Amino acid sequence: MIGNDVVDLLQSRQESNWRRRGFVEKLFTIEEQVLIKKDANPEILIWLFWSMKEAAYKIYNRQTKHREYIPKKLICTIISNSNSYITGQVTCEKNVYYTKTTILTDSIHTIAVISFNDLNNVIEIENIGVFKDQHGIPYLNDTSNGIKDVSVSNHGRFEKIVTII
Repeated sequence: MIGNDVVDLLQSRQESNWRRRGFVEKLFTIEEQVLIKKDANPEILIWLFWSMKEAAYKIYNRQTKHREYIPKKLICTIISNSNSYITGQVTCEKNVYYTKTTILTDSIHTIAVISFNDLNNVIEIENIGVFKDQHGIPYLNDTSNGIKDVSVSNHGRFEKIVTII
């Protein structure tokens, strides 16, 4: 299973005032709030955590078929931080999702999977043959491999469609 989220940082600066009272408290756990407040660049950490939560939620929604607003139930942990990407983990109830995030000057892109080994098997694809089921969950009609899970994310100037190979 796969999930992904992209954040257009320019768009988020125009649409979301993360400094307003209650914004951080509404979306993030106490532990995440502490990390955000201590960080040298809290804006990036906010959108990193948000992107991790959104990518993991797409898998959770695929598993449960329930649409819920549960940002504080999705608990983010950063596992490692290299120059190329950040790996993390999001837990939701008894579910564990593994994430890989790329941060660029204008965007943040996170992929989420249920098996850590699949983090290196994710590819970006074009929006060809993608359809949604009755629950709004996207799939790819791949003529050679049948129906495959995909994840679609749009924000501002960016669209990312990913699948596991």
